[in-house]
Amino acid sequence: MDKVDASRIIEMAWEDRTPFEAIQHLYGLTEPDVIKFMRSSLKSGSFRLWRARVTGRQTKHLALRSTEISRGYCPTQYKQRSN
Repeated sequence: MDKVDASRIIEMAWEDRTPFEAIQHLYGLTEPDVIKFMRSSLKSGSFRLWRARVTGRQTKHLALRSTEISRGYCPTQYKQRSN
């Protein structure tokens, strides 16, 4: 896995509205794989914060999230970048 993919997986894992299933679809990593990846990629304190944040979060699991949520991110999350 290259640095760009690793960075994107970390970003998706931190995003509240991006379900683990989306990471699995794009990168083939199951939720336990993402947890292992995050544990090895983040500092221990950052990993603990991330784990506390995503544990039980309904929006991180398609089966638990409301059917009213149809997108993976907030519309204002990604800002237009000028090159």
